[in-house]
Amino acid sequence: MQEQVEAVIEMIRPAIQADGGDVDLVGIDEPSGVVTVRLTGACVGCPGSTITMKAGIERIMRDRVPGVTAVVQPGGEADAGVVAAL
Repeated sequence: MQEQVEAVIEMIRPAIQADGGDVDLVGIDEPSGVVTVRLTGACVGCPGSTITMKAGIERIMRDRVPGVTAVVQPGGEADAGVVAAL
């Protein structure tokens, strides 16, 4: 799962960077399917970052990586079980 998640992040990264932001993989909790990522750069504090996270990153991740159930930012409710922090 790790390699697939990293490949998806590399695929979507240019689109996020084009708007002055970036996305970093923080960790994956494989049993629950929760992927934790950190938005950086212009994404920090941007009102559209929630849409980027849920309608963009999470949707693509769930479509392309079997077993992914959610994508959250550090400190989010579903982040409590992250066991594979990078």
